[in-house]
Amino acid sequence: MDSSNTTRRFALFIGRLAACAAGVSIALTNPAFADLVDERNEMINKFITDMHADPLVADCAAHGNFVASTSTAIDHVEFKPESFDSEHATVTPWNDSFDEGKQRVKVDNIVTVEGLGIPHDASQSPFNLKFRCGYVGTQMLAFSWNDPVPPAKPRAEPQVKKAVKGKHAGKSSTKKKSTGKGSSKAAASKSTAKKTATPNKSSQKNSTSSSKKSSKTKQT
Repeated sequence: MDSSNTTRRFALFIGRLAACAAGVSIALTNPAFADLVDERNEMINKFITDMHADPLVADCAAHGNFVASTSTAIDHVEFKPESFDSEHATVTPWNDSFDEGKQRVKVDNIVTVEGLGIPHDASQSPFNLKFRCGYVGTQMLAFSWNDPVPPAKPRAEPQVKKAVKGKHAGKSSTKKKSTGKGSSKAAASKSTAKKTATPNKSSQKNSTSSSKKSSKTKQT
């Protein structure tokens, strides 16, 4: 009884310790996430109030700024006042899939906005960025942009099957060659057998003439 109670108490202690650890991790991540949300909301309010941006355009620009800041080439994105005019930002009714690739989700509006990507390397010229966002109401469901750093291409798998086929083909050709040699040898042996089985015409004539001579001597 004492041992079973001890194991139960130890299991309860481990469970409480795990719960405390999970609570601590959540408490540590929540402030960072809250800071990002606050920063994004401040940026959206700035775009709307100071630069007179459309709310959807402002939301797309703020999201584009966050995504671009995670790039290895871009430090941050700058949006000039003309970035939100009708020539550089649009809200297009769509009512169709966002794209034909992985983001085939149906959206009501597609928002495009342009920005200037400031690189980490100061000696490098800025990037002209274009962000594209898909919305259903005020909720963003899809996003794409012209990332200056293209994703790494997957490595091509070695073509093992073709090499195996080539080996089989080589074996079959050698088999064909070997069977050809065997057939030629068999034909040669058959021809020699025919020659030995059928005697020459000259030998037949000599035998008949000798038999005639012996018959004549016997009669005399």
